[in-house]
Amino acid sequence: MSPARLLTLFSLSLLAACAHEPAHNMTVEEQSDCPIQLHTGQNLILSLPSNPTTGYRWAIQDSAGGVLRSLGPEVYTSSDNGQLLGSGGQSTWRFRAFAAGNGRLRLTYQQPWEPEAEPARTFDCPITVN
Repeated sequence: MSPARLLTLFSLSLLAACAHEPAHNMTVEEQSDCPIQLHTGQNLILSLPSNPTTGYRWAIQDSAGGVLRSLGPEVYTSSDNGQLLGSGGQSTWRFRAFAAGNGRLRLTYQQPWEPEAEPARTFDCPITVN
């Protein structure tokens, strides 16, 4: 293969690699981190304190579906690797900004068998995607 063809092939490979650069992640852990501004293609990682052994769970009420897309289900991790009964941990969700616009990411922390009861906690965050 000629050096010119090798150089062209190498250049195209390099351009392709740059185009598939991993998205920048933004992590949110508190209401005070809001409002959030993202760019299309950027990932949002939401991590909130949780303790499902008490019967309380986070439920997504509004997923900012017009601007965010879920990258999978909630993932729960305990701070003690599940060794202490009743200890808390973190519930984590991953989203990707897929369209420009505005939305609202809203979750409530309550017992699922009492949907009419006032939530113990809420997370309500305006999202803007450019």
